[in-house]
Amino acid sequence: MPWRQLRRLVSRFSRDMGIDLGTCNTLVHVRGRGIVVREPSVVAIDQDTGRVLAVGSDAKRMVGRTPGRITAVRPMKAGVIADFDVTEIMLRHFIRRVHKGRTWLGPRVVVGLPSDVTEVERRAVEDAARSAGAWFPEIIDEPMAAAIGAGLPVAEPGGNMIVDMGGGTTEVAVISLGGICTRESTRVAGDDVDVAISNYVRQQHSLFIGETTAEQIKIEIGAAFPRDDETEMQVRGRDIASGLPRSITLSTGEIREACEEPLSQVVEAVKTCLERTAPELSADIMTRGIVLAGGGALLRGIDQLISAETGVPVYVAEDPLTCVALGTAKYLEELDGAQHDEGL
Repeated sequence: MPWRQLRRLVSRFSRDMGIDLGTCNTLVHVRGRGIVVREPSVVAIDQDTGRVLAVGSDAKRMVGRTPGRITAVRPMKAGVIADFDVTEIMLRHFIRRVHKGRTWLGPRVVVGLPSDVTEVERRAVEDAARSAGAWFPEIIDEPMAAAIGAGLPVAEPGGNMIVDMGGGTTEVAVISLGGICTRESTRVAGDDVDVAISNYVRQQHSLFIGETTAEQIKIEIGAAFPRDDETEMQVRGRDIASGLPRSITLSTGEIREACEEPLSQVVEAVKTCLERTAPELSADIMTRGIVLAGGGALLRGIDQLISAETGVPVYVAEDPLTCVALGTAKYLEELDGAQHDEGL
């Protein structure tokens, strides 16, 4: 039986999945059901016994709150596998949760990864997915998946620019005729904004805060561009001098100042990609604009900042958090359609 025909046969008896294996969050899309998993990419492990205590949201709640023997591990760093064994555990947990009741035949899986990962890193993800129970795991570049998920006409002969700002990487790509024409990647993204906020609070207010608090500050009052509705937020942490709990009040203006350095690197990646783009495609982008996807697109004013720095219109995708997961699912559907047209 031809290989492609076997893959189509497998899809009839399993649940095809598209997975956005992100540094911060993992999303799983199942054909016919939509997004069924949206959880942090975290695994809690008892170091004494090696036993997995929790995965996803339950594990994230343990970050910064666990005894010394319990470690909350983020197996993905800057969009690639930093811990193969823990990534396999996490993938197996999510795949089995979705695929329960059909354990005799594993699902077909497409995983979105940053476009600059090495072949070794790609094979590591394929091996992890296969070890977790997947059949025929495939890899798709995240910017392509994000563009497909955002509804851009990637198959047409015209320039489409996507900026996918996740937790560990920011992917910038110009896509035309179903391929990536120009790309730029920087391992500066949402996590670096959190670190910048934490460092600012420590340096300017002599207060230690955890990564969860820094992320909460970013979500509640963070902004990349001056706004009329700037607000304040009370933040609690540990005083550097006394070691005792203390609270301070932070403003949107302060957080904008704190985020300036990492966001400037994101803007620079966009500029670099534009500078390397063919003139005809640049003209298309000027007309169509730049589309933002990923969790970083939710930072207030990030579209205004990029537009002001590049002179190009910038739009945020309708649901930026799910673009990559939706794109992986649509890629599977298009793959099946192409195989059907070939008579396979």
